[in-house]
Order: sequence, then C-alpha cells, then structure tokens
Amino acid sequence: MGVVSAIFWGVLVLSILVFLHEGGHYLAARAFGVRVTEFFLGMPCPVKLSHKSAGHGTEVGVTPILLGGYTRICGMEADEDELAPRALAIVNREGRVDVENLAAELGCDVERAYGVLAMLADWASVRPYYNPELGEDPNQSTYPAAFETVARDANHLTEYDRDHDFSLAGSSKAGEPAATGDVTADELYRLERGRTYKGVGFFPRVIMLLAGPLVNLVLAFLIVTFALMAGGVSVVSDSPALGGVSEDGYAAAAGIAAGDTILSVGGTEVSSWQEICDALDPYLEQGIDFEVVFEHDGQTVTSLIDLPDGEPVELFGISAQLETYHPGFFEAAGYALSYAQQVGSFALKLITPTETIGVLEQSTSVVGISVMASEAAASGPDELLLFVAAISMSLGFMNLLPIPPLDGGKILIELIQLVVRRPLSVRAQNIVSYVGLAFFLFVFVFVLRNDLIRYVLG
Repeated sequence: MGVVSAIFWGVLVLSILVFLHEGGHYLAARAFGVRVTEFFLGMPCPVKLSHKSAGHGTEVGVTPILLGGYTRICGMEADEDELAPRALAIVNREGRVDVENLAAELGCDVERAYGVLAMLADWASVRPYYNPELGEDPNQSTYPAAFETVARDANHLTEYDRDHDFSLAGSSKAGEPAATGDVTADELYRLERGRTYKGVGFFPRVIMLLAGPLVNLVLAFLIVTFALMAGGVSVVSDSPALGGVSEDGYAAAAGIAAGDTILSVGGTEVSSWQEICDALDPYLEQGIDFEVVFEHDGQTVTSLIDLPDGEPVELFGISAQLETYHPGFFEAAGYALSYAQQVGSFALKLITPTETIGVLEQSTSVVGISVMASEAAASGPDELLLFVAAISMSLGFMNLLPIPPLDGGKILIELIQLVVRRPLSVRAQNIVSYVGLAFFLFVFVFVLRNDLIRYVLG
C-alpha cells in the first residue's frame, strides 16, 4: 500500500504541475493568435479522451500515460523551405495531392516534398490524408501517401484561427480545393506563417516560452503566501515561561521542568525570555555557580546551579515557548520571495561545475518526489499544499535554466538568433538539445541511484 500511495501521489502531483506548466504555454500562444492543435494532460498516446474546441480548434483531453502533459504549438519544429509557398498553393488548388505528384510538380525529390508538407502540417496549413483503401491509419508511425487542405473560411482562416466563420460564402471543407482569390502564393504563405510560433516577433516568442515556468512560480508563490497567512508560523515567545527542558541539562538537574516560569537569575529579576538569556550568559560563559528562582506547580523554588568552576558551558538546557504568528499579505509575500530566491540559487548551482555534484547529492528524482508526496498527503492537506508549492517552485526554476531543450535553453537560442540576426537551423538546435539531454540523463541517473539507495535499499 505504501508503494501504491507513493505512485498515486507522485503521479498526481507531477501531472498537475506539468499540465499547469503547459497550460501557461497554451494560454500565451492563444493570446498572441498562434495556432495550438493539442493540449493534453498525459503524454502522447493513441488512446485518449478528448474534445475539439469549435472556437479555436484545439484538441483538449487526457491520455492514460499520466506522466505530465504537452502542448503542440504550431511552427516550433521544422526548418522552412523555399518551396513551401508553391507547395501550399498546389495543395489549395487541388484539394488533395499525392506526394510523388507534388514532388514532380515542384521539381524536387520525394523526401524533400515530404519535408515541406510535414512543415506545413506542423503549421496546421495542410494535413495528412490517411487512405483506408491503402491500409493507412492515423496512428501509423509514417506519413501517408497524400496530403490535403484543411477547412478554411472566405478570409483564409482555419479552425485554429480566431474569428473564423465557415458559414461565409467561399469557405471550403477539408480535402476540397480552397480558393485564394487575389491572394498570391507568397502572400498566403506569409499569412499562414504569421499564425505560427516562428511568425510572431521575438518578444511574443519569449513570453510564450516564459509562460510555463511563470505559472509554476506564481502558483508556488501564492500557495506559500496564503499558507503562511492562514496557518501562521511558529515564533519564539518572549514569555519567561519555559517551553521545554532537556533531560540531561543543568536546568533539569536543578528541578526545573517545562512550563515553569523563571523569576530571577543570580539575583537579577527577569520577566521575558530575552532577559533570561541575557542574565544566564555571564555565568555560563565563565563557569560561575548561581541561584535561579522559578515557579513550579504554583510554588516558588530557589535552586543553586553548580557549574564546572571556570569552564564555559554552552547550554543551560532550556527552550522558549513557541507561539503562532499570522503575518499579513505583504509580510507573507516577502517570506515567499525569500524562499523563491533560495530555490533559484540552488537551481543555478546545478550548472555551476564546482557545485553540480553537491547539488545532485541533495536532489531527488521522481522516486523521492513520489515518496515525499505520499508522506505529505498523509500529514494533511496543509503539508501536501506546501509540498506542491516546493515542487512547483523547483520545476519553474529548473525550466528557466539556459539548457536546451528546457524553456530557458530555447530562450537562449532566441537571444542568440536575435544577436546574429538569422535563425539557427533545426540541425544546430538539435545538436545543442542532444547535449542538454545528455546532461539531464546524467542528472536523472545520478539522483535516481541515490533515491533507490535511500528509499528502496534503505
């Protein structure tokens, strides 16, 4: 049952946080008019439960592989090809084209034609046509032999575009020839590109990338802030009444117990915890015997504290009472920001060569997260919420690290492209991403090994 509980809570917490992260990307993309074809809780899988929005065409749903979530934003994948405008015009003219025939008309090989159509399909400008008579199926791993148009209204808007209206005269259905009117092939291509990730400006692209981590960070900030306001924090009371007494300390030997009130130390009257500490310091530092007067069970008791002559003593063996303090919003928000700063600094140390191993020794994998999620859930909703906040904060800062394929790495690529004033090829981006994936594979194996030793082997 412990294993089942760990799996359940680990999957639940991580899935929700990743889904919210992807939701940030999705909402930002929609805000900038960029097409989004899919938004799912769970990893890609042929088996799914989904609904396609009539307003913006996005397929929203859930898959059984509940290990996160994903968003398909159009225009983030393939390189552009100079043949793409002509290819788009041909598909719109014919309604449905065989890839080999398209390659012949474009004067290129079939492989390149597939690449062009795959890019246009990623833009949701065309779509694959799976012919059941040829045994083709949408779940197959390869593209079919033909591609076709998507539904468009008279203003060239597809189901994924805001304000589309298929009731207008001149609209066309999927697989039908789409009239372009006076719009040239190049103009239609520019219109299509403008509705993709690559077609919007630098700042909208960066905002789309930042939106996912920011959702995680804002969620964590709000949870921590309101948890502190509602649950409060334990602070040391300044009362002279004691909160605890160590069994093997000098105080216990003198008969002092938890709940007793210190009245005087060495003849000096005390009325607060701070005054007790100040009065004790000289005697403990110099190893001088002193009398302490305290109230025990309603009786005033005087006791001599016998310290080692001339030897400093570190602890008397008493602790203050604790009380719950409820901070206001701004004070609680300050605590939350301070916590965020600590988590952010910890994440940065991961990519500092001299700190990496030390950080990994203190980090945990999905195994540790699952175990801790189960323990937090068993402790109550307050502990579970704070644990969710901690993981959400870590997830947000980790995704901001400048390592592809993380969001921070993609932002780094955007900055490089801005500086060099030309796009990096998909091949170059893939190479950098492979290096980043290799690093995170090392991180995953390292922390997973530690967690298996810690939680499984004991």
